[in-house]
Amino acid sequence: MIVSELSTQVNDLLRPMGITRNLSAYSILCQCLELVCEQEDRLQAVEKDIYTPIADRRGCEPKAIQSAADAIHGDLGMIREEDVVICVSKSGNTPEIKVLIPLIRNNGNNNIVAMVSNTDSFLAKNSLYVLKAKVEKEACPLNLAPTNSTTAQLVLGDALAMCLVECRSFSSRDFARFHPGGSLGKRLYTRVSDVYDGTNRPCITREAGIRPVILAMSKGRLGAVAIVDGEERLEGIITDGDLRRMMEKYDDVDGLTAKDVMSKSPKTISEDELAYNAYRMMEQNSITQLVVVDKDRHYKGMVHIHDILREGVV
Repeated sequence: MIVSELSTQVNDLLRPMGITRNLSAYSILCQCLELVCEQEDRLQAVEKDIYTPIADRRGCEPKAIQSAADAIHGDLGMIREEDVVICVSKSGNTPEIKVLIPLIRNNGNNNIVAMVSNTDSFLAKNSLYVLKAKVEKEACPLNLAPTNSTTAQLVLGDALAMCLVECRSFSSRDFARFHPGGSLGKRLYTRVSDVYDGTNRPCITREAGIRPVILAMSKGRLGAVAIVDGEERLEGIITDGDLRRMMEKYDDVDGLTAKDVMSKSPKTISEDELAYNAYRMMEQNSITQLVVVDKDRHYKGMVHIHDILREGVV
């Protein structure tokens, strides 16, 4: 199977999950497939033959999380000389640690950071830096199983991550590139153009009667209809709420037109805006739809709150 065919199949598989061609995750996956197509046995050494080449292409470092036991039973080869190795242990004196540390150093890597409770341990004494994660007592009633100590290590890990965010000027744009999955990622990359249906464009002119307004609104099934001029520039909006207020105000509606009922200043948004920002605007204004327009206020369609919820943005 050629790479282009694989790329098409990958796109069909990942698009429903929100992973589209404009994301770095998509291009990384395609690059991995390209390497595998060139040489299938690369799957036998993923860390060496796939992770490292992809990282080199993208100008970054491959990362891995593994146990000490796995490392000394074959996975040590993924650790390179220039890598930073963070070893997490409570005692710092386990047999695996005592075997692992000398092996890492023998491979020319001295960039070892210990996250450990016992600062007099073998791990602490053989590391370049030591992060002390000591607690007075474990939550375990026997004071044996690491519980409070693992929580302390998690806190230190979060602190390290936040320091790196600050040092590397990591932005929300970077977050969207490297964390496209889940609602957090979707908030940062999913745009209005990705969620609204540009072919469903309920609209009518301001001279139209109430009956055509109701029919257009019913056909669009968005709870609103846009009022446009002859060049399809937005002039206003009529929502189902406007129709209810009209019925309360007028005894006879036969002579009314769209301009008598419409709101002249509807909330609008560009299709290039983030979908999450559209959701926030709806939430702040207690409405369920926004009119999508271009820079010249030409009517493009409507984005409904259900469109955004359906995509899992919030």
